[in-house]
Amino acid sequence: MKTETNVHYIARLTITLLLITAVVAALLAAVNSVTAPRIAAQNEEKTQAAVEAVLPGGGQQVDYTDDTGLVGKVYKGDAGYAVEVMPSGFNGTVTMMVGVGTDGKVLGISIVNHTETAGLGAVAAAQTTAGSAFRDQFVGMSGNVSVKKDGGQVDALTGATITSRAVCSGVNAALSVAAALG
Repeated sequence: MKTETNVHYIARLTITLLLITAVVAALLAAVNSVTAPRIAAQNEEKTQAAVEAVLPGGGQQVDYTDDTGLVGKVYKGDAGYAVEVMPSGFNGTVTMMVGVGTDGKVLGISIVNHTETAGLGAVAAAQTTAGSAFRDQFVGMSGNVSVKKDGGQVDALTGATITSRAVCSGVNAALSVAAALG
């Protein structure tokens, strides 16, 4: 009876693991190619819904170059602009759409995506009374928006000052974009 040497044993294990990894990678690539168009379509629908939520009548995307890194896309409509902004919150990026009217005042905000702490920062995006109250206080604001702790006029979410500051930062970026575009 022949015994397998260590070199052959390690080579056999390595080849087996390589084959398993290659098959799994090919399966993941196949699943991605099938689901990627559907995911892109759902993200586009979500974005359009957010634009229409903050900008009456919706808008068409316009080109805008941002130096701050906060601004994603800008949409122009009859009522003003909808600006997609991505400030950093407590747990990561807070993607939101901010509507700014032709008069330079906030028409509304819609939080599209976030990874904030449930029950604290996540309240900003929640479809609850507290979430709506937090978002609604931005309507009609202009100039520099900040939380009361920083000398501003926005009531921060309890236990979520960083998230509240991130939303204010996003609103300020959107107001700047609207002012720059005119």
